[in-house]
Amino acid sequence: MSSSIVWSLVLALHITAMAAWVGGMIYAAFVLKPSLGLLDPTQRASVHLQTLNRFFRIVWHTMPMVLVTGWLLIYHDGGFAVVPWPINLMQLFGLIMAGVFARIYFGPYQAARRALRPKQGVFDSIRSLVLLNSGLGVLTIVTACLAHPF
Repeated sequence: MSSSIVWSLVLALHITAMAAWVGGMIYAAFVLKPSLGLLDPTQRASVHLQTLNRFFRIVWHTMPMVLVTGWLLIYHDGGFAVVPWPINLMQLFGLIMAGVFARIYFGPYQAARRALRPKQGVFDSIRSLVLLNSGLGVLTIVTACLAHPF
């Protein structure tokens, strides 16, 4: 297999993982959350927790994949000192997003999982952080576009 094909596949994996992560957050915040309002509070909490559990399992795979493939692409292009500034900014945003995800997962999400009857406030906290991370994800995508020479 040609070297350019390998690096194209690494880039495709990077973009696909980022699309799954950011797209999943946008779906959760703007589609799932409003739809959950149609359910009674007990059903709402159950569906919300089950959905978050499935999505967070995906993120635990895609988030490291985004970071590692990004680092591989930077290495391929000559390293952090050589790549254009938007690539380094993208790296920073990716690390911040990973930190926000860890904050969600180990903070309010774990509190919701442990609660017998999770309060709406814990889900609101998760949603706020997911909205923050969605915004960072979109900003990361815009930054990636700035790095593309035309």
